[in-house]
Amino acid sequence: MAGGTEAFPNLGAHCAEEYCHQLDFLPFKCDSCLKVYCLEHRSYKAHDCSKVDIKDKVVLICPTCEGTVKKVYGESEETTLKQHSEDGTCSRPTRKPRCPVKGCREQLKFSNTYHCKSCGSNTCLRHRFAADHACKERNYGKLLDALAKRGAQDCGTSAGATVSNPKGIKMLADLNRHLSNISLQVV
Repeated sequence: MAGGTEAFPNLGAHCAEEYCHQLDFLPFKCDSCLKVYCLEHRSYKAHDCSKVDIKDKVVLICPTCEGTVKKVYGESEETTLKQHSEDGTCSRPTRKPRCPVKGCREQLKFSNTYHCKSCGSNTCLRHRFAADHACKERNYGKLLDALAKRGAQDCGTSAGATVSNPKGIKMLADLNRHLSNISLQVV
């Protein structure tokens, strides 16, 4: 059946649905069965597409390693999981990391893990703020080096000069006390 009108015979196409055959000037082509359909019958379900399984993406969770396995078209779930366990990629999972905050037993997964840039620990999202996970052991080494360079007498005279951390600075309170004693010199 040709589509279009007398003036434009190549414009549009008729719906491939058995009882529809509506002339549609903007037809849809099914990417599974490659037939042309109108707006009403364009979905897989509306035209009962026989080849819809080809486009299905099914992911299975392996009961052994708890990893994801893509189901192969035309294979049963059991066969796909059996192949996964035999090909060497399936192994018993190691112990799942948990939030290090005392009393919290939440497992750390990809979507709920926060990496603290101050102390370097991984925590759950509930304990992501410094006050919540007792972020006392912060690494102030780089900050203290930069502050010591600014407060040094020979600041700016040698670009490669390194000054070690002032003694006694281990906590945030010590850092604040040290900062209040530094006087900035304008050159």
